[in-house]
Amino acid sequence: MSLPPLVEPAEELTIDEVRRYSRHLIIPEVAMAGQKRLKNAKVLCIGAGGLGSPALMYLAAAGVGTLGIVEFDVVDESNLQRQIIHGQSDIGRSKAQSAKESVLEINPYVTVNVHEERLDTDNVLEIFADYDLIVDGTDNFATRYLVNDAAVLLGKPYVWGSIYRFEGQVSVFWDKFGPNYRDLYPSPPPPGMVPSCAEGGVLGVICAAIGSVMVNEAIKLITGIGETLLGRLLVFDALDMEWNEIKIRKDPNTAPITELIDYEAFCGAVSEEAQAAAAGSTITAAELKELLDAKKPIELIDVREPAEWEIVSIPGARLIPKDRILRGDALSELPQDRQIVLYCKTGVRSAESLAAVKAAGFSDAVHVQGGVIGWVNQVDPSLPSY
Repeated sequence: MSLPPLVEPAEELTIDEVRRYSRHLIIPEVAMAGQKRLKNAKVLCIGAGGLGSPALMYLAAAGVGTLGIVEFDVVDESNLQRQIIHGQSDIGRSKAQSAKESVLEINPYVTVNVHEERLDTDNVLEIFADYDLIVDGTDNFATRYLVNDAAVLLGKPYVWGSIYRFEGQVSVFWDKFGPNYRDLYPSPPPPGMVPSCAEGGVLGVICAAIGSVMVNEAIKLITGIGETLLGRLLVFDALDMEWNEIKIRKDPNTAPITELIDYEAFCGAVSEEAQAAAAGSTITAAELKELLDAKKPIELIDVREPAEWEIVSIPGARLIPKDRILRGDALSELPQDRQIVLYCKTGVRSAESLAAVKAAGFSDAVHVQGGVIGWVNQVDPSLPSY
């Protein structure tokens, strides 16, 4: 859908800016007016991770005058496989500050605002108010719905992207002119049904493919050129090397957004059944070690995926992936004469599995809070983490 330019042009470009953006200026659709609009634009990027990295770098290179970065995390070594805005020397540092330095190294003419805080219902409207456009590179449903609803309430457009393993999705949402995120996903998936990138992984280069498309849409929105992805979902499959398009329309049955809600409760990281099962049936990694050292009769079950098992596992465990437990076909493999102890990476999947195991009659089953990461941190730091 063609849309009017999002911002007015800046008064002028300096001689240095003309030199820097000359390859834009000679494109008729962009030209001087378009570059002045980019200079005058204020874009907020949610996250400086997989999608935020290429998005921030290309927004800066394109000459967006003001960039905001919302990020509260620190750089971890596992980020570097895909989060190219950070480097080895940034491990342990604030992602927001690391990203700011990289942006200014790319383009010193950009003003960078850092918001080192977790986005929530108390601050989102105030933060969004200062920007023309939102670029959403978050990886969890609670924040995605929060971003969408705040953008709708403030009448702002936003570019959304999502990645998982070899797949990516991109779209533009602007309730004033077309659909918003709730028209695509009226409600979140059931807790535990959609693994995060931390659980399922992502091919690093997918971030570049999807992030660059997101910036392309941002440039079109700011300058008013081309056909945006508003009303369309672009789906990328890197294994088959296919781009597919799905039409999105406003759903007349979607309730109007009039206020912000409790998004963690709305999305539910863990189902009510899992929460009930875990209550009183959760042990720590240190308590698991005590059971193993005392040679208590337990059956230690790892409910992660085989690829994760190859990275690290708790000694004495055996692998039964969560999906097999939830389907019920693995329940017959569980022994009746000893206590079942379940673990995953951090405790979410094992809680979901625990609910199924208890429902099958293993009433004394427990799961390990913090999972194998808790074991590495609390018991055996010599093991690899991921």
